[in-house]
Amino acid sequence: MMIRSILFFIFLTGVQISGWSQPLQYNVSTETKTIDILRRGLAAAKDDSSRISMMEYIGFNYEFLNLDSSLKYTQAGLTLAREHGYSGAEVRLMIGLASILRAQGKLAESLDLLFKTLKIAETNNLTAEVARAYRRLADVYLDLENFPKAIEYLLQALKIDDGNQNKKSAAIDDITLGHAYAKMNKLDSSSFYANIAFQQKDIFGAQYVYQVLGNIQAKESNYEEAAYLFRKGLMLSQKNDDFLTASDICVDISALFIRLNKRDSAIFYALKGFEYGQKVSYKKGIMLSGNLLAELYDSSQPITALKYFKIAAAAKDSLFGVDNIQTIQNLVSREDAKQKELEDAQVSYHNRLKMYGLLTGLAALLVIAFILYRNNKHKQIANIVLQQQKQKVETTLSELKATQAQLIQSEKMASLGELTAGIAHEIQNPLNFVNNFSEVNKELIEELKNEKSKLKSGEIDELLDDIAANEEKINHHGKRADSIVKGMLQHSRSSTGVKEPTDINSLCDEYLRLSYHGLRAKDKSFNSDFKTDFDKTIGKINIVPQDIGRVLLNLINNAFYAVNERQQITKEVYQPTVFLSSKRTGDKVILTVKDNGNGIPQNIVDKIFQPFFTTKPTGQGTGLGLSLSYDIIKAHGGEIKVESKEGEGTTFTIQLPVV
Repeated sequence: MMIRSILFFIFLTGVQISGWSQPLQYNVSTETKTIDILRRGLAAAKDDSSRISMMEYIGFNYEFLNLDSSLKYTQAGLTLAREHGYSGAEVRLMIGLASILRAQGKLAESLDLLFKTLKIAETNNLTAEVARAYRRLADVYLDLENFPKAIEYLLQALKIDDGNQNKKSAAIDDITLGHAYAKMNKLDSSSFYANIAFQQKDIFGAQYVYQVLGNIQAKESNYEEAAYLFRKGLMLSQKNDDFLTASDICVDISALFIRLNKRDSAIFYALKGFEYGQKVSYKKGIMLSGNLLAELYDSSQPITALKYFKIAAAAKDSLFGVDNIQTIQNLVSREDAKQKELEDAQVSYHNRLKMYGLLTGLAALLVIAFILYRNNKHKQIANIVLQQQKQKVETTLSELKATQAQLIQSEKMASLGELTAGIAHEIQNPLNFVNNFSEVNKELIEELKNEKSKLKSGEIDELLDDIAANEEKINHHGKRADSIVKGMLQHSRSSTGVKEPTDINSLCDEYLRLSYHGLRAKDKSFNSDFKTDFDKTIGKINIVPQDIGRVLLNLINNAFYAVNERQQITKEVYQPTVFLSSKRTGDKVILTVKDNGNGIPQNIVDKIFQPFFTTKPTGQGTGLGLSLSYDIIKAHGGEIKVESKEGEGTTFTIQLPVV
């Protein structure tokens, strides 16, 4: 949670708690006005100290609206604070930068920066900033789902804030402790801390308190009360322009409606959570809401479900990818190494003291003995502290390794699930047709047996004709299922062909004419012009001719399909044309397949190389052709690209190495 940002905004605007209002909507006017005021203050600032403060406050407020802008002002303020040696401002801005990095999903970078910040704050005895660094460290460990470690840091922060009589900061600690304990299903502890924060006279982060209390009620199956608390929190989040918390609360509400079997409401709030998360590039919110949408759309809209699943998977990888976990492990190991260096330095220091003591002579023997005794005590205390810290670091490392193993297994299962879902959705339709028409034929045959004596000759013939027609449909859809299975086997088969010198121009010309005459044989009404422009200086190149021929045939068939489709629907004078060319550029050969068909809509251009994705009607394409073509070209060390403009046509470009 971005509690620091929530509290700062409430402090500036003096927001009071009010009732729930409908409908959901964005309200950026207050936040925008605040930023405009601060920017004018920055322009009017006459000294560096004022400029640093303005940059810090602008960075705070932009965390709700635009993380890139927040990062820009925070980094600018941090650079200026370092140039002038303002340690207090430097620490605050470093903590703000760590918070931004965490929201962007850069958990390892955020953790590294917070460790450095904590050291500076402790060195300069900035106790309030030490507590803030502890809170931010707790936030990172909450994202890593290491709740005991998060609670450990929060309790340290709470101890400092209580000691400093800083009630506002202590309230943040209490709220976040309530959230952490709720995640561990320790509901009594969660309620205890959340209610401490909620009962304060000047409540801060009220939307977050409502969310925590709502989760407690949901876990206790008090769904009506949970929904009320969630909505109160969402209203305050919207009013305060706190889109991060709004995204999280929408996810909680959607999950609640899933438990209540209210699918439409669950989709509504999941979409809102996704929208809020994307608005501020909040990776965790995008991941959680995307997973919910993938689950909700899975049975009714598999393509939409796959879309959200991929977005959520990408966000999850940016947060919890193997590389990120490895970086965090390395960071913990590096902290362990630093502790070891400190221990070695202390041992060396004590040894030097012993040597200097011996050189002072027998006259100072009693003094030296006292000093050695005292230093030995210090060493023992230091070793105990270092051993405790080492054990903590080792425990953290073990937890991170376990987390890494779980994430790797999760990614494997996700990939398998995605492939299985794709095959199932593609093959289900023709199988449904086969089953349905088989059932109908069974009923017709039973009717014919039972009513044979009562039926007239014409009625019997009519029933037999219906059965024959149904058998044709069963045969058609059976072949459709067979083609899908063959396509899948073809897509998964690794090529065993051997590369050989091949005249690429002859190969292009052969498959162009093969495609044209093949389509003419299937559809006598089909007609199109085709043109070629081959570079005769290319000669022969090393390829697997059968594989490249398969790619060319697929692209040319698609081009002819596109121009034929446009010819059938256009009312203008139109000459369908497919253009095929080759050209050598340096050590590469460029093949181009171009058509003047309807083109591909821009919103799906990036998806055409995905398995099972097709723009053709059901029964006319499996969606495996371009995916298979992409794999073949990559296996040859080449590239395949597409450019398209709606209403004008599409161009596929293949780049192959000469050798």
